[in-house]
Amino acid sequence: MLDILRRIVQEVSSATDLSDALNVVVARIREAMHTEVCSVYLFDADSKRYVLMATEGLNPEAVGRVSLSSSQGLVGLVGSREEPINVDNAPAHPKFHFLSETGEDPFLSFLGVPIIHHKRLMGVMVVQQRDSRQFDESEEAFLVTMSAQLAGVIAHAEATGNILEMSGHTKERRSTRFNGAPGAPGVGIGTVYVLSPPADLSGVVDREAESADEEVQRFDAALQAARDEVRALAAKLSGELRPEEMALFDVYLSMLDDNALGAEVRTRIRETNNWAQGALRQVVMQYVGHFQLMEDVYLRERATDILDLGTRILAHLQGSDAHAQERDFPADCILVSEELTPAMLGEVPASKLRGLVSVKGSSNSHVAILARAMGVPTVMGVVDVPYTQLHGLELIVDGYRGQIFSSPTDELRQQYQAIYDEEQALQQDLQILRDLPAETRDGYRIPLWVNTGLITDAVRSLDRGAEGVGLYRTEVPFMMKDRFPSENEQQKIYRQQLETFAPAPVTMRTLDIGGDKSLTYFPINEANPFLGWRGIRVTLDHPEIFLVQIRAMIKASEGLNNLRVMLPMISSVNEVDEALHLIYRAHAEVLEEGFDVEMPQVGVMIEIPAAVYQIRELGQRVDFLSVGSNDLTQYLLAVDRNNPRVADLYQAFHPAVLNALKQIADGAHAIGKPVSVCGELAGNPMGAVLLMAMGYDMLSMNATNLPKVKSVIRGVNMAWAKDLMQQVLTLESAPVITATLQLSLEKAGFGRIIGPAR
Repeated sequence: MLDILRRIVQEVSSATDLSDALNVVVARIREAMHTEVCSVYLFDADSKRYVLMATEGLNPEAVGRVSLSSSQGLVGLVGSREEPINVDNAPAHPKFHFLSETGEDPFLSFLGVPIIHHKRLMGVMVVQQRDSRQFDESEEAFLVTMSAQLAGVIAHAEATGNILEMSGHTKERRSTRFNGAPGAPGVGIGTVYVLSPPADLSGVVDREAESADEEVQRFDAALQAARDEVRALAAKLSGELRPEEMALFDVYLSMLDDNALGAEVRTRIRETNNWAQGALRQVVMQYVGHFQLMEDVYLRERATDILDLGTRILAHLQGSDAHAQERDFPADCILVSEELTPAMLGEVPASKLRGLVSVKGSSNSHVAILARAMGVPTVMGVVDVPYTQLHGLELIVDGYRGQIFSSPTDELRQQYQAIYDEEQALQQDLQILRDLPAETRDGYRIPLWVNTGLITDAVRSLDRGAEGVGLYRTEVPFMMKDRFPSENEQQKIYRQQLETFAPAPVTMRTLDIGGDKSLTYFPINEANPFLGWRGIRVTLDHPEIFLVQIRAMIKASEGLNNLRVMLPMISSVNEVDEALHLIYRAHAEVLEEGFDVEMPQVGVMIEIPAAVYQIRELGQRVDFLSVGSNDLTQYLLAVDRNNPRVADLYQAFHPAVLNALKQIADGAHAIGKPVSVCGELAGNPMGAVLLMAMGYDMLSMNATNLPKVKSVIRGVNMAWAKDLMQQVLTLESAPVITATLQLSLEKAGFGRIIGPAR
């Protein structure tokens, strides 16, 4: 059966449209199962009816004309129960409904299975036989397997309107939703332009070179052309991005350096006498394979960058210039590709770009980073979308929820247009809050800081009214290089951050690798990385790395003195004592070198449950405490927040999480130490109100969320916030707590703030 199934799937995949695919399915299943009838009924959600769309064995003239209501007949029973129905005397069944137009009266045996795609009923597949018998377990399993395969084909046909064309309907196409991952927030409505890579590396064969020297020359010319192409595409984006953000294109150019990818391909040509295309494929695929095996999501995404560069070099080797002719992008372009890259983004005029959709990739992709900087709504990793068939169709991109809608209905389009208009108006209204303090109506003031990684984050944060940096992720500069950055390189990077915010404080977290973050040149391979060698554990085991970083931070603060150092992943006082010893040593060494710098404030991150119960002991050793709510939540709930199978169990408003946060705040204040939160909870307006009521002294968040949080804080009283906190702390369920917070803020007039990003 497995071989038969494989052949049917292959034949269905090569079908030109849904009608062909359904005809192939019913014919092949009837043949494989040795039955007399195989039929497919598709469910029309608008009319609530099952329409016969393909059959082998019944009257072919009934196709597209015969239908059953959603509760009618055995087909309706299969759909309503969403499970197989297997009977040996169908006419005797109380739910049997005779359809004279189909000519099915002689058939007694009936097996029907539902066709379901992403929890949505698409239709019912049926086999029938004259003899009275029940189909056996293997036959039932085979039909269930085929229905699962067919569900994706039908969903793709819905996305392109193929179902309506096939059935002769003239009404509006039904909107189809596909889920991915949020890449950049916002709503985009426009026309799809599918962009394909200029060449295909996987199809290149090895071929012996007639002259290795000539192949090297050909490769060098293609390499230079690819460099010029990347520079040209970067120049197109330069008007939309700040110079700091353009650094991502420097990463591309460094990969194209003669001493990087170029050197390896030349060596491969000379050593193997392979022609340039073959040598290029070997080197690029070797790199890609290496990156794809990495645990860290951010670094795994670099495989996309390597592959993009390889295909661009190949296009020039093959003599095809992908950009020789200007593409005719629509005025409201939604750019779609199997794997979007920053260079592709540069091909579309910014004035025409309304949204981005990538079948592959994640929110850590370079293109997602640039999309967030440019404010282009983006959805990544939409693996089920039939992207090649979407060209020219209307598409809605929901970058908040990570969803796209093809061929939207008028109602859905109006709904998203309203969200878009509201978001634009809200941003205008929130802009006036930029220079106002986050102060409640009854005079309680709480500073709002930001989390940053790239210098562009810092610049954008100031535009949003940030008062300081609660978390600067120092690992980002380490990830952008192929080696540990030197002390001098680090000093320059840290100086930029400190100068940008001076005199406001900048909290620099020491190198936090391990878990979901690793370096290509310092691999950490563990069975359970989140409970392994990460954060402070790594840097204390490598004091040479830790000391260089601390020295660079302290030197960078000369004349500014706005540096705060924060230690991640602390689980014991011994780790704090050891780290403080090294920090004091680094400060003394810097003073000996002639730098006039103050000893920075030092704090610890509370993100491990053990630290929650040592607040007094830890707080007495440092200047401040900061809760990393993301990690604290995942450790308290034993949920990997990057694992989609348990994502719904990661609940920021879980009672245990909220009670731990209250305990931390109370413990810190008992010893007179300031305490803040720098996780995603602080950037959620509902979470921010709770944290303020608990007594947290400062909140640090993504710059995008800062204006919304400020707006809510300025619109409430502290007494109201404390009453709300007391109420939710008595509740026992995260969904109930979330609903209570949502309802309370909506009643207080903040439905507009929490709406689109809910």
